[in-house]
Amino acid sequence: MSEVRVLRMEGPVLVFGGPYSNLEATRALFDWAAAQQIPADHVICTGDVVAYGADARETLALIRKSGIRVVMGNCEESLAASAATCGCGYTEGSACERLAAEWYAHADKSLDGEDRRWLGTLPRRLQIEVAGRRLAVVHGGVSRINRFVFASAPAAVKRAELAGIEGDGAISGHSGIPFTQIIDGRLWHNAGAIGMPANDGTPRTWFSLLLPEADGIRIEHRTLEYDYQTAARKMRAAGLPEGYARALETGLWPSLDVLPPAEIADSGRPIEAGTIFWPTEAGRRRSSRSRNERASNWPTSTPVAPILPPRDPEKFRDPLRTLGGERRAQIPFRALETLWFNTGTLCNIACEHCYIESNPRNDRLSYLTLGDVRLYLGEIAHEGLPTAEIGLTGGEPFMNPEVIAILEECLERDFRVLVLTNAMRPMMRHEQALLALRHRFGEKLMPRVSLDHYTQELHEKERGERTWQPTLDGLLWLARQGFNLSVAGRLMWGETETSTRQGFHALFAAHSLALDADDPSQLILFPEMDAAADVSEIAQGAWPASAATPETLMCASSRMVVKRRGAERPSVVACTLLPYEAEFELGATLAEASRSVALNHPHCARFCVLGAGTCGRG
Repeated sequence: MSEVRVLRMEGPVLVFGGPYSNLEATRALFDWAAAQQIPADHVICTGDVVAYGADARETLALIRKSGIRVVMGNCEESLAASAATCGCGYTEGSACERLAAEWYAHADKSLDGEDRRWLGTLPRRLQIEVAGRRLAVVHGGVSRINRFVFASAPAAVKRAELAGIEGDGAISGHSGIPFTQIIDGRLWHNAGAIGMPANDGTPRTWFSLLLPEADGIRIEHRTLEYDYQTAARKMRAAGLPEGYARALETGLWPSLDVLPPAEIADSGRPIEAGTIFWPTEAGRRRSSRSRNERASNWPTSTPVAPILPPRDPEKFRDPLRTLGGERRAQIPFRALETLWFNTGTLCNIACEHCYIESNPRNDRLSYLTLGDVRLYLGEIAHEGLPTAEIGLTGGEPFMNPEVIAILEECLERDFRVLVLTNAMRPMMRHEQALLALRHRFGEKLMPRVSLDHYTQELHEKERGERTWQPTLDGLLWLARQGFNLSVAGRLMWGETETSTRQGFHALFAAHSLALDADDPSQLILFPEMDAAADVSEIAQGAWPASAATPETLMCASSRMVVKRRGAERPSVVACTLLPYEAEFELGATLAEASRSVALNHPHCARFCVLGAGTCGRG
């Protein structure tokens, strides 16, 4: 259904999200609204009427009968279409996805055709006007119906979402935890959900009131007390997941897959009801003159990603033993499937957190020559190694004066060639040569563009001012010319992988890029690394259950060739992340480097094992 006209509302506006088939909570909220004499057309639901609870059809019937305003959520969208899944946006294989399959099946079989028809008529967006301020009401994000937007999401993320609407702000739901933020004078408001607690260790649930005042809008975050014991008992009787029934009683979610680190750190910490005032421009000026500035966030201390404690300097010292005396994990070398060449550490830009400290002055790794590369390609051929892929990294590979010749040599030997680039001026200088290579070798040439975040603000926070548009221009050029393209981003701002992929999905759609943000081979998201922060060492007999398996680690099937400044010839190191560490230098030839690698560096634990990171194509 298309967007409706602007709904002008005088007096209090009640906002709530996520009834989630919780009939007891929904009744309690409507009873409270009736007692406060709030009319139905001033009550707004941000969607997900049907979800976790036992009473799907009964809750839906109550909502329909009430006459309130409801915006379509992903559950409404999926149920209306009789889709196979809830469309919540959970990461594939996550605990949330597995649990959702159970409650969604129950909800799906509870509804009839008329229920689905009504769900399908709901608008994806409402436009309301309160005290002269125009607000878009959406379910998740402005850009995507199942977008998770949490309080800890960077302001740049919310600015990018708000850029998709006209007006003064947005009201959303989906994430289940209430918050309000004023960003550059515009509002992002989430009333929370009434059908499930906010993971704060209490059974209370949340809704909000928007109260017009002379100088702006007062926003009250309120708690809802209801008969959660009955709701939980009915869930168990219906055979629904015990974790969600228990969550109604304990206030703790059964899985935290969707939560960013900051919200995970706040699990079980009771949220206090509170108020925030959103002034008009005139009200803001008067407030400023009276030195009575009001808070721009609720809760007032916006969650931030927890700071990791410093690493014990004794960790990762002994290549054979962990600090606890256990035998350190060793990764046997399986076969050389990917050979990386570091073409040199010089780069046209200086990133704030470059994995190998590349910048316009760092030449600790010299430019590899075509002759250097031929040595190792020849060894692959002579030894009959099963290498299928060559990777070029740097620095910026396109600053190497022989990069086109190196690409051509590798492609002519029938390797797939992955080249990592920032897609800026050094790459674009080779425009015609790259087109010729693509014409000759097609999809075997695979550029991967480093776009650290889907917003200009955070990409440039990492890469420097005026780096966004040249990179985006280069990416779009590669896409228009039909290259076998992928993008590399980073998980370094406290966002979840799910939310980050959703943000890139919106960016790709906005620029008509035929890239699937949910495909880890087309959008590679690197976990953040900090060698000074504490991380567990990996012992041979105590491999973490949720970690990447040993045979999937880079050092089991890949090596990298580097040439140190002043060295007579190149050498082979264990992986792309540790080009400077002497103990990870394995020899001068591929044969010498075909041996086990001890996981004796923080990057081995944080990036590869616990973060399941890989530099390959996936």
